[in-house]
Amino acid sequence: MARLAHGEAEAILADGCAGMDSDMVTDQGVGYRGIGADIAVPADMHAVTDDAAGRKAMLVVAYSVKWRSMHGGEQGVWATKTLLEWGYVCLQIDFRGCGESEGERGRIVPQEEVVDAQNAISFLETRAEVDAKRIAICGSSLGAAVGIVAAGIDTRVAALISQGGWGSGPRKFMQQHPPPDQWNRFLGMMIDGVREREQTGKSKMVHRFDIVPVPERLRALLRDGHMQFTAETPLGMFLFHPEDSIAAISPRPVLLLHAVKDSVTPSTESIELYKRAKPPVELHLIDGVDHFMFAESNPRVATLVKEWLAAFFPLKG
Repeated sequence: MARLAHGEAEAILADGCAGMDSDMVTDQGVGYRGIGADIAVPADMHAVTDDAAGRKAMLVVAYSVKWRSMHGGEQGVWATKTLLEWGYVCLQIDFRGCGESEGERGRIVPQEEVVDAQNAISFLETRAEVDAKRIAICGSSLGAAVGIVAAGIDTRVAALISQGGWGSGPRKFMQQHPPPDQWNRFLGMMIDGVREREQTGKSKMVHRFDIVPVPERLRALLRDGHMQFTAETPLGMFLFHPEDSIAAISPRPVLLLHAVKDSVTPSTESIELYKRAKPPVELHLIDGVDHFMFAESNPRVATLVKEWLAAFFPLKG
């Protein structure tokens, strides 16, 4: 079966896109309403209690389609423990359509999540404990891709950590659905979704693993997460090109992390991002970990990130 060219498919689909100790840590439930769409976004702010420290450097921790209520023991340990131990304040948000946020359930569109990330920064600028000039984004998977674009268009982002991110929606998906029949089925799923919404006004629902295949051994890390998404989710990801934004982040620092043998998103995606980035930028391809490396509590990863933060985003500016 012949493979459809992603450029041809993108042209068809673009029309459809229009429209430390527990008593030392504070886990504060906060929230804000987004500008424009006026979507309520609940969030958790994690900080070590230290009134003498003054305003602190802040990291917005962005995941893929997991949300803040899933922070226990997995990717979120970075926001609730690791980064806190190093002295940073962390904010975890529920992107629209996730967790307790408002918005259409299962509609996880990266272009809209960029707006949510920017609104999170606007919210943080109002917080007395946060140094508004020292707000960074630490994103994983789709959250990394969202963080790249947010940092590229919003100079309020002082630094970026991208873990397991990607630069081109079509190129990423072609590698995730390699045989021609699977690729054509994937494109057909998105095109059917566009047509169904045009004809009925309702979104076609698709399964998570029909969008991004995930090996069985990693699926336990996705428990309690969304499994059904609107067809606008893969469509938005397909039309998303973070690599077009990464050069604009310079001269603000960027750290790119990727598993050498990433079984979800190929490491070539971070390599392509690195090629298009401008200094200061570092790329680290790490062996012995997989796509959800922040969930693995790997000491090599922790040391690498800690040393990079000390050099490029220290607690004291």
